[in-house]
Amino acid sequence: MKIWKLVSGILSIILSLFVVFQSMFAGMANALDGNGEISGTAGLFVAVFMLAAGIVSIVVRNSEKKGGDRALIVLFLLAAVLGYTLSGSFADLKIWATWCLICGILSFISMRKKS
Repeated sequence: MKIWKLVSGILSIILSLFVVFQSMFAGMANALDGNGEISGTAGLFVAVFMLAAGIVSIVVRNSEKKGGDRALIVLFLLAAVLGYTLSGSFADLKIWATWCLICGILSFISMRKKS
């Protein structure tokens, strides 16, 4: 699981940059359309949670304690819930939410394997 945490951390950091740029464009499109959706803002929050989870994943990959895994579960699942519930017309946000859900589930499995 150490290699997975390193890889998922690096990928989460890189993907969070894509989510930021997509969210900016989605937010601008929402503002120009005047449709009242908040999917662009939700995407920015998902990107922040992905970035934080990626950093935590890299930092705690060699830890034998469960605190880092619990933090990963909370960060990834919070990003997934925000992504699924507030995606609106920003359909790509569901893809990023799925990535966060998969990482959250694998963090849970990693935590269970330590006990």
